Amino acid sequence: MTRVLMKNPRAVNRMSGNRNLPFTPILLLAIACAFFPVRRAEAQTRPAARGESVRQLYGDAQAAEARGDLAGAAKRYEEILRIAPRLAPAYNNLGAVYVKEQEFPKAVAVLEKGLKIEPSMTSASALLGIALYAMQEYARAREPLEAALRAHPDDNNAELLLANDLIKLGDYGAASVHLRRLTEREPRNQQVWYLLGQVYTQLAEQSYAKVDAIDPDSVLSHEIRGDVMSSMKNYLGALLEYKKAVELGPHEPGTHYKLGNAYWNLNDWAAATDQFQAELSNDPANCEAWWKLGDILLQQHMDPRQAFTDVNKGLMLCPGLSDARLDRARALLLLNRPAEALPDLEAAEKTSPDEPIVHFLLSQAYRRTGHMKQAEGEMEVFAKMEQSAHAKAANRTQQLLKLRNAGKTSSPHP
Repeated sequence: MTRVLMKNPRAVNRMSGNRNLPFTPILLLAIACAFFPVRRAEAQTRPAARGESVRQLYGDAQAAEARGDLAGAAKRYEEILRIAPRLAPAYNNLGAVYVKEQEFPKAVAVLEKGLKIEPSMTSASALLGIALYAMQEYARAREPLEAALRAHPDDNNAELLLANDLIKLGDYGAASVHLRRLTEREPRNQQVWYLLGQVYTQLAEQSYAKVDAIDPDSVLSHEIRGDVMSSMKNYLGALLEYKKAVELGPHEPGTHYKLGNAYWNLNDWAAATDQFQAELSNDPANCEAWWKLGDILLQQHMDPRQAFTDVNKGLMLCPGLSDARLDRARALLLLNRPAEALPDLEAAEKTSPDEPIVHFLLSQAYRRTGHMKQAEGEMEVFAKMEQSAHAKAANRTQQLLKLRNAGKTSSPHP
């Protein structure tokens, strides 16, 4: 096995116009070339079978390559092929040298000749795919990369390079299949997760574009635009789109909820309440609308009994609505029912251990039910979290002040 190293991987790291799927700093082509399994001719066909001259040339080529004399190694392999033009592994080894020299067109030509002689030579397929990918011949690279992966289905680098080739070709569905396999084998590989997320984004955008192309003034089209704006926390922009969706589909389930949710994110409690109630007229089983009606009452310190009823209705419809458990516990504490609040708070602590408010409320519930030791422990956790949050905020403020002062210092005076 050898490693094919690229001297300048950035030269072949261009996205062919796709700005949404950039490579990460760990260049994928460099990784693939550095660790791709390339099996030498020695492992496939011993040169001894071709005569003493081939044996000598093979040894000289190996020695030249070992001392970094790639041009010398290439000449020896070329001489071998003049003596034994049907020796398929020699094409593989010469192609590997050409790839290392970044002589990609030469590599493609010689590897294709070798594969005509021995189509099952998977190391040559791998090298051919790498060379074509480096030349940005993504359509041609696909078949040899797929052949290499079929021969070694658990090779992570082969699968990653193929996934990137498919991304270049815009075949995001096929790319997602390979990236999902990689996440199963390498669950802590951030680069793979990043690429998978970007691929899903592209698939979503393509689907949304189809919806918009069919009817740009439909309920769904306006909802999609509102969803995009909401994801960017542009709730004012989202309001305009959701209002249009409501006007076009006032009785369609979901339209009033999305508009109400935008108002809820803007703390416009009255408008949000009106929309959630309108949603429940269309869809009485919308558990999130029930929950947020109760949450609004708690936010305004109003009627904890009705808040409990609304939030509890939401949880009865959707027991997995974990965010609502905290609100139900808050309502129960306000109703002086701390023992009933404990299960929800303990569940919230398991699902959201980094939320300070959970530990604060849990401390209150433990204290009011006579569990003083647990109450003190939760209050200590809450205090530490608050202290850490204040320290981080102070550090961010200091960093911003330093940047601002640095900018003033470096600015030329008139």
